[in-house]
Amino acid sequence: MGGVHENGRLLQAGAALGEAKGAVILLHGRGGSADDMLGLARALGSDELEGVAWLAPEASGRTWYPMSFLAPREFNEPALSSALERVGEAVQMALDAGVPAGKLVIGGFSQGACLATEFVARHPRRYGALLAFTGGLIGEALDASYPGDLGAMPAMFFSGDPDPHVPWTRVEASARVLQGMGAEVGARRYAGRPHTVTPEEVQIAAELLHAVLH
Repeated sequence: MGGVHENGRLLQAGAALGEAKGAVILLHGRGGSADDMLGLARALGSDELEGVAWLAPEASGRTWYPMSFLAPREFNEPALSSALERVGEAVQMALDAGVPAGKLVIGGFSQGACLATEFVARHPRRYGALLAFTGGLIGEALDASYPGDLGAMPAMFFSGDPDPHVPWTRVEASARVLQGMGAEVGARRYAGRPHTVTPEEVQIAAELLHAVLH
């Protein structure tokens, strides 16, 4: 592990990782924090989901990469590669502790949703689920032929339209790419919704988590 984000915090809640039957990794948005994600974890039912570990990595300077996720990838380096490595470290921690990949959920909000989506596409396997609260794949232009198979992994995309940072067209395109990789994709578009996570989104995501992690 190294690079821009190597010294970032990693907060944990819920079950001890070595005893967990499942795990959820939540990635914050630009200017957010790991604490924010543990707040989201509580809203998603972390107190009710027994035996689940919740992991919240934090970016250096609370920003995973400097430019828009729609910028050419090289404009966001080396921070982007370090951010993806940081997610990979959290994933590997859970796997090494005995959490099955099929019980490992990766999600995030805004910049964190983009990072979660990009990680899943670039490290494909049958994870428990992807939860993308306002985000999509990263880069100026999308490669529609990501290699690998997601094995019917549930992937849920949520976004407002219009959103000041994430065009709905990119959310749709990202959903199509993951569907082409074998994911079972759902997408919810909220007309005029601010750049936030709504109670309805939380409820839908919580129901998916219960289905995957119980």
